[in-house]
Amino acid sequence: MKFARDGYPAIVGLFFMVFGASFISIYISIILLIPLAIVVWFFRDPERIPDSEDGFLSPADGKVVEIEEVQHEYTGNVIKIGIFMNAFDVHVNRFPVAGTVGFTQYVPGKKWFAIAPKASEENERFYVGAESKYGKFLLTQIAGILARRIVCRVKNGDFLDRGQRYGMIKLGSKVDIYLPNSIVPSVVIGEKVTAGKTVIGVLKKC
Repeated sequence: MKFARDGYPAIVGLFFMVFGASFISIYISIILLIPLAIVVWFFRDPERIPDSEDGFLSPADGKVVEIEEVQHEYTGNVIKIGIFMNAFDVHVNRFPVAGTVGFTQYVPGKKWFAIAPKASEENERFYVGAESKYGKFLLTQIAGILARRIVCRVKNGDFLDRGQRYGMIKLGSKVDIYLPNSIVPSVVIGEKVTAGKTVIGVLKKC
């Protein structure tokens, strides 16, 4: 099992606590196995194989909660797909298609429930925009009521491949993806999607 690198300090620290506690009391050691198991589960980062060689992949594990027309300075008027991640989903985020990062912006904000529509505009969030062969797209990592930290490891000028990891959100939250106008959604509200695997947008037919 592979783990997100952000989780290694916590995993290693708890492992040594469990090991050290075993010399004091086996019962304490057993109790400490519970938080260790939770941390290991939370930071899991399985490999993913895309369902198709074409199309935009989901940037996050979760459930589709929004499909609507929106406007942003980087993309213009486009279709946005909102994906809600609960506490049991894998929290590593992935690039939907190969592209070069051309826009990044951190916006401080509130910590409403991420599933609420207003979360996309009022919560703490981090925007990453990129240019692909299909046009510009935008990803938004949105903090929720439980999320304590947004992790984004890309900067302007970086090139990422389709399905490549680019960050994570710690605890349940939401990721929005603004599709280029050449791409139409291939998912519906309520559908469960998997980061780096589920195709959520396909090339518009002429």
